[in-house]
Amino acid sequence: MKERDYDLYLKVLEGDKQALEEIYDKYEKLLYSFAYKTCGQKEMSEEVMQEVFIKIWTQKATYDEAKGKFSSWIITVARYTAIDVLRKKENQNYALDEEWDATNEQEPSVEDLVEWKERGSMIRQAMKQLPKEQKKIVTLFYFKGWTQQRIAEGLDVSLGTVKSRIRLALKRLKKELATIEEKGGVSDA
Repeated sequence: MKERDYDLYLKVLEGDKQALEEIYDKYEKLLYSFAYKTCGQKEMSEEVMQEVFIKIWTQKATYDEAKGKFSSWIITVARYTAIDVLRKKENQNYALDEEWDATNEQEPSVEDLVEWKERGSMIRQAMKQLPKEQKKIVTLFYFKGWTQQRIAEGLDVSLGTVKSRIRLALKRLKKELATIEEKGGVSDA
């Protein structure tokens, strides 16, 4: 019987390398795929993966089972790590004017993001139903790691508009996913 993620995580905290390898084996494809969608480059995606597991091993990223699923937490670590890697790359080319605000309370739930990844084809179908403006903003925010301010500047719209479109897109995606699930999954159409 496979051990639960939390039990493996507790073993990692005690220095068990085998437990870290098991977590790696279980999540490497999901994290690499997520990192690649965010960064768009193989080398950067590999760097994100390495950083995520270093953070877990050195306990710079800590998981609390009471706050949610392990898969949600590890995707969150990967998301912020990918954004850091992208920013590091951008800083080599030019200085950024804005710092990432990880405490922004209007930011969409990471739980939603994990569910999207776990339901891959369902999300792709639901994304097709979004208006063009919402689809673009969701893609830039979640998969390209852009800040809301950067999206506003890049698309020449107000920050409030960006936040509103993200919020509306997430509501619509949730509704579309419920409809898709109700119908029994993704259709071939």
